[in-house]
Amino acid sequence: MPDQPHSHDPVPGVVIDLERQTLDWFGANGDHQRWPVSTALNGPGEADSSGCTPRGRHYVRALIGQGQPEGTVFVARRPTGETWTPELSRQQPQRDWILSRIIWLCGLEKGFNRGGDVDTFRRYIYIHGTPDTEPMGKPLSHGCIRMRNRDVINLFDRLEPGMPVTIRPCP
Repeated sequence: MPDQPHSHDPVPGVVIDLERQTLDWFGANGDHQRWPVSTALNGPGEADSSGCTPRGRHYVRALIGQGQPEGTVFVARRPTGETWTPELSRQQPQRDWILSRIIWLCGLEKGFNRGGDVDTFRRYIYIHGTPDTEPMGKPLSHGCIRMRNRDVINLFDRLEPGMPVTIRPCP
């Protein structure tokens, strides 16, 4: 019989810290990994069209991009057939790049980050890859949680639908 987790072991899942601009993954066996992220330029918030990163308890609703090459460009959660390059970026400087993998989040707190005009899932809030030219550790996104491409692939491979994601600080 496998060892049971100790009561002090964190629950497997993800914790995103908006103040520190970090994402921590906790595995079932006490494994832990931390990566830098970039969250919303507009700060924390749950309202639709706010451009803010929602706070609170969420879960992984969908994992998109399994097996796609690093740098794959996604539009409307579908690969476009493009791979991000600096030249492609120069040709389309206003594009908000969603690359490599998409981890689509869904809120768990009715009236706060689920339902109505505060619904994380309907706001299309993802953890996703971004060009390596974009800084990490600094809020610059339109609401999503951006990661380096290699980091988001590494995280993606450790997740499954339903895993908890907490975005702090929680009110």
